[in-house]
Amino acid sequence: MEFKVNSKELEKLLTKIIPAVPSRTPMPILENFLFEIKDGALTIYATDLEISLKSSLNIVAEENKNIVVPAKLLYEVVRSLSETTIHFEITDNGKLNLKTDSGEYTLSYLDADEYPDIPSFPGSDTEKEDINELTISGTELRYAFERAAFAMSKEEMRPAMMGMLFEFGEEGLRFVATDGHRLVNLLKEKVKLDAPAQFIVPERAVSVSLKLFDEKDVKLYLSKTHISFMLNDIELITRLIGQKYPDYSSVIPLENEFKMKVKTKELHSIIKRMMLFSTSNTRRVKFSISENKLEVSAEDLDLGTSGKEVLEVEYSGDAIDIGFNSQYVNDVLTHCGSEEDLIFKLHSPTKAVIIEPEKQKDNQELMMLLMPVRLNN
Repeated sequence: MEFKVNSKELEKLLTKIIPAVPSRTPMPILENFLFEIKDGALTIYATDLEISLKSSLNIVAEENKNIVVPAKLLYEVVRSLSETTIHFEITDNGKLNLKTDSGEYTLSYLDADEYPDIPSFPGSDTEKEDINELTISGTELRYAFERAAFAMSKEEMRPAMMGMLFEFGEEGLRFVATDGHRLVNLLKEKVKLDAPAQFIVPERAVSVSLKLFDEKDVKLYLSKTHISFMLNDIELITRLIGQKYPDYSSVIPLENEFKMKVKTKELHSIIKRMMLFSTSNTRRVKFSISENKLEVSAEDLDLGTSGKEVLEVEYSGDAIDIGFNSQYVNDVLTHCGSEEDLIFKLHSPTKAVIIEPEKQKDNQELMMLLMPVRLNN
């Protein structure tokens, strides 16, 4: 059988889905694309069993066929071509011939029988009852993921925290990420399901989908085991983390009555310099806060180096000395870079600090939490 496609259209499609092809895997079949030719459409799939990506092109083909094609080889060949028409010929002897005006390339293909099944959404009518469906703007999803993703845990001992929590409740949809040292809690108001529910999306799916979101709406399908992000021309499907997310609300302090307003960029600039002086093993930076003044300092006793800077702030509360991991402060400030002013809510040197934008976006509440580190007296 034969069909033809524009090389640049195919390259655009393959570029979007190749992130799901694993570079190393004990299952060689996963190093391939699945080509599904059905009813005048070419749908190409890629999966590493955790995430799956698929996208389609309209083609003219006289029959339906599924084959498995070497992903990296095909991608590199197509990417290297100037804009042209590629004629595909699938032979009966396991060969896939690609022809252009000036070249001819032959790849081997496999039958699709061994390729793993990829869930489809919304699925059959019986499954639809167990699937939640909603639509969110890609801009809002990107904002939430960009603000929260850095706080996901890297420790395999706590698998639930290696993902981002989607929590649907009375107030709306919360995106939560934490590694036990910092926490991000972003509430998107008015986004609700029929009943309260929690879904944990793996870190890899979050990082791959971030590259796909634009200003267009994203349709989400949520089942008990999978979530699908469906954009106009591409779908990402991922297995959910089947664990219970820790009770993050229990670590959010209620009595943080001291408030400090600070210019985000000014503080971030100081923190980057103090990171040069903080001890490599503790990365500790000290905040000494008093009326309208924040002194940020760091020292490395082994090297005999230290740094100190003073920043004017608006502060209401008792004078306080509190320590933080400078890398964690830097992460928070990096991901709040678009906020002009931040409010730090404090209580004592041993209690978690709440960090919020002074001006919240409409229908949204962003809160970050940072655990302090002990200061040497």
